[in-house]
Amino acid sequence: MLNPHNFDFLAAVNRIKSVVKRTPLQHNARLSEKYDCEVYLKREDLQLVRSYKLRGAYNMISQIPTQQIKNGIVCASAGNHAQGVAYSCQALKIKGTIFMPEITPKQKINQTTLFGNGWIDIVLVGDTFDDCLAEALRYTAENEMTFVPPFDHYHVIEGQGTVGVEILEDLPDTEVVIMPIGGGGLASGAGTYFKQTNPNMVLIGVEPEGAPSMDAAFKAGRPIKLAQINRFIDGAAVKSVGLLTYPICREILDEILLIPEGKVCTTILRLYNEEAIVAEPAGALAVASLDLCAAQIKGKKVVCIISGGNNDIERMQEIKEKSLLFEGLKHYFIVRFPQRPGALKLFVNEVLGPHDDITRFEFIKKTERESGPALVGIELKSPEDYTSLVSRMKEFKFEIIELNQDQTLFEYLV
Repeated sequence: MLNPHNFDFLAAVNRIKSVVKRTPLQHNARLSEKYDCEVYLKREDLQLVRSYKLRGAYNMISQIPTQQIKNGIVCASAGNHAQGVAYSCQALKIKGTIFMPEITPKQKINQTTLFGNGWIDIVLVGDTFDDCLAEALRYTAENEMTFVPPFDHYHVIEGQGTVGVEILEDLPDTEVVIMPIGGGGLASGAGTYFKQTNPNMVLIGVEPEGAPSMDAAFKAGRPIKLAQINRFIDGAAVKSVGLLTYPICREILDEILLIPEGKVCTTILRLYNEEAIVAEPAGALAVASLDLCAAQIKGKKVVCIISGGNNDIERMQEIKEKSLLFEGLKHYFIVRFPQRPGALKLFVNEVLGPHDDITRFEFIKKTERESGPALVGIELKSPEDYTSLVSRMKEFKFEIIELNQDQTLFEYLV
């Protein structure tokens, strides 16, 4: 039986059940038909704090000895872990201090304060999470408090494993489970329970393409710290996975898939428009991976864990933009118009296709603007329209630079 760390997942279920909501496992007809299998969604976005993080936080905090916890607890987080710790503090009537980077959106600060309900203090410090974490650890030591890590603690891992217990209680003959990976707490906890119950179950871990920390650890044979990561999928964007979670994931995961951030954005929009599910970027990772493993899951019972739904509505415009770029439906150009009368009119009437829309237009130069280049954003109805659009630009002698093909210029100008 696979459980070298003596996790007691059933005891954890009993320990947290008075606080943690049992979330539904929902069959999804649309995805099942699309991928010719039975797809079920584990809805941790419906958890009390809108993510599974409450499970691990409460399981750990509730087991800290009274003498050790008398001075309170500390965590460092700008997201779901902070909210899980805050809720645990108010439920257990324990004083907590939560460190967040100074750049943390006000919405997340307010939400964490709400869940803490007077039992937590929030300290904003540092421009990055690493700076924030260093300050939190220093504060913990100076005040003889207890630090609650987001994933790298056996009691946290055990608590996250209760997601797996619920899945198999609802669907005992599950054949494939797809789980998002950040630091590895959910995958190592739930994954251990799955494999000890059914060693033949296929477990697929999913990471953002811009933050492949577990994949890098697998390739290096140990956790390594990535020099830089794309933080867009913030719930799964860590530079290094845990020292405890890595060897567990190494043993139990059958595969790791890396998903482009743009594809995750497309999935977020489809889940919202077609299923009325509000998933955060990390929460959409599992569903976003289905295209990559379609052949592998055909005819099987598949569970995708939607790990969270803390998606700030103010991010939706950015999410839509990234989705359009990924799908090849939006393109940016620097266009130098021919120096002749009516060039702009010619561009609109002859170059643009019948379904092409200009979504952004601005001259780049501050002086003699009309004779200089312009930044032009164009949205297409179909990706296939792109080739003919570029051909018409060249046919009518418009000099262009395709910004989608030049990441440096794109980041600088768009």
